[in-house]
Amino acid sequence: MLSHKKSLSILRKTNALLDGHFVLSSGLHSSKYIQCAKLLSFPHIANKICESLAKNIKKNFKKIDLILSPAMGGIVIGYEIGRLLKKETIFCERVKGKFALRRGFYIKKNMRVIIVEDVITTGKSSLECAKLIKKSKAKLIGFASIIDRSNKKNLRIKKKIISHIKLDVPTFNKKNLPKYLKSKPITLPGSRFIK
Repeated sequence: MLSHKKSLSILRKTNALLDGHFVLSSGLHSSKYIQCAKLLSFPHIANKICESLAKNIKKNFKKIDLILSPAMGGIVIGYEIGRLLKKETIFCERVKGKFALRRGFYIKKNMRVIIVEDVITTGKSSLECAKLIKKSKAKLIGFASIIDRSNKKNLRIKKKIISHIKLDVPTFNKKNLPKYLKSKPITLPGSRFIK
């Protein structure tokens, strides 16, 4: 198991942990952004983090039939966790602003499904994925992510989140920005705002 310090070192080394002024996909503002795509672009480095997360998932969920991930951020980590756990892995993607299953993917009735993400902040994307599981009359057994940066104030998920690392990074509404953030130019990372 990688230590918190070693995990942070890997995130910084791969430029997956960035400093600045970011508007997250949730609409919240933050001084840090986690771009797990940068981490996952180095499979030989990300491997240890993926293995740690897979072990943690296996320890917490005894029976999994399917892994579902949201596009774009969750695709690579979902695939890697599916490979490590030897489970079928699919992803959903936005069609006219809402998540849908495409490419012949489907969820069978009564399947036990886990949602795997790269980063969870508010849980908005994960809960949108959960609607697809419910619609399919399958069972959502839980949520997992490389990084859990949620806090009680912002998190919409009521179930436990299994993560490799928990980061406490404050987030702010546009109306309540601290001075140090107001003075920095805004970056809109992620894929939610792509048209």
